[in-house]
Amino acid sequence: MSIFNHEKRKPHYGDLQGKILLKGVPPSYPIDYTELLQRAEKVLPPSVLNYIESGSGDGRTQHRNVQAFSEWGIVPRMLVDCTNRDLSVELFGYTQPNPLFMSPIGANAFCTSDGHGDIAAAKASAISGVPFVASTLANDPMETVIQHCGDVPAWFQLYVPRSRELAESFIQRAEQSGYRALVITLDMWVHGWRPCDIRAGHFPDQEDVWLQNYFSDPVFRDSLSHTPEENVTLAVKAFRRLFGEALTWDHVAWLREVTKLPIVLKGICHGEDARRAADMGVDAIYCSNHGGRQANSGIAAIDMLPEVVEGAGDTPVLFDSGIRSGADILTAIAMGATAVGIGRPYSYGLAVDGASGAAHVLRCLLAEADLIMAVNGYPSLADLRNAGARRVS
Repeated sequence: MSIFNHEKRKPHYGDLQGKILLKGVPPSYPIDYTELLQRAEKVLPPSVLNYIESGSGDGRTQHRNVQAFSEWGIVPRMLVDCTNRDLSVELFGYTQPNPLFMSPIGANAFCTSDGHGDIAAAKASAISGVPFVASTLANDPMETVIQHCGDVPAWFQLYVPRSRELAESFIQRAEQSGYRALVITLDMWVHGWRPCDIRAGHFPDQEDVWLQNYFSDPVFRDSLSHTPEENVTLAVKAFRRLFGEALTWDHVAWLREVTKLPIVLKGICHGEDARRAADMGVDAIYCSNHGGRQANSGIAAIDMLPEVVEGAGDTPVLFDSGIRSGADILTAIAMGATAVGIGRPYSYGLAVDGASGAAHVLRCLLAEADLIMAVNGYPSLADLRNAGARRVS
């Protein structure tokens, strides 16, 4: 009898690689971001591709977000038993089996040929087990979208409108629909400088396709002289007048009064802002620069993460902006993030093959992250976070 008493290894996200290789044929879906983008370029209309892929100004912040990950590294630790690995996280009172979430993307509306990209994203969440953050700007009402998330928790992202009555209506609908957290985006009360859209002479907020949360809202509908079905042009104009409240700290106190949902502030990139948010009792702080789409200030989000984590104290910190690989995910976690958002990659997965394509992208990211943990000697995310990351340049 062997002197070793190993327990049977449980399935891991990294098993995806073996399953693909056992088939003995090249996979039909893209495996990395470069190939994913190439495939998306073939199926997305140029106007949609430009809108999703472009950043603010000359794009330096967007590109810096991605490039900066190459300046951070994880130090391998050997002689550690990583036969079983745990990628789970505790967030908002429940255990999530992986540290990912699908960042809110209004452009989901344009990513699938059937015109229901948000439903496809919700289905990808159900398939992959990665929570979906449903955007205010969506091509199906929030009540419809969440029905396709299965048992996976979903969060609702709110662009706070200039009408508090309308904002409270959105929040109440999110609560009643079963969303598990409220994500407040702070940095898009006005659109950043977008040369790509200016050159095209068109911005997607001229489209009604992603305004279904507005068009289905009773408060918004009551404010109109004609319903959106009767006069969509007037409804779009009303949306433009209402979109984009300039938020202050007073709004945070108001939000805390009007909802029992966990509140997440998205766009915090400064340690003092993180500290103040934590002192006000928000439930999570979301370090993000909107993927470089809003302010072209040139600082990578990942470089601001350590300061935000320090300022947040015991408050969980979420992160997105520039994530393109499983290695990027683990770098953000090693630098203190509790959970990591995926944006452009899953939107391109939607373009390639709807829910199945997006779910495949998420599974590949998890597989790479899982195998990096195995090879580098980190059996849990807590071990990785305790070890931290180092600058390599």
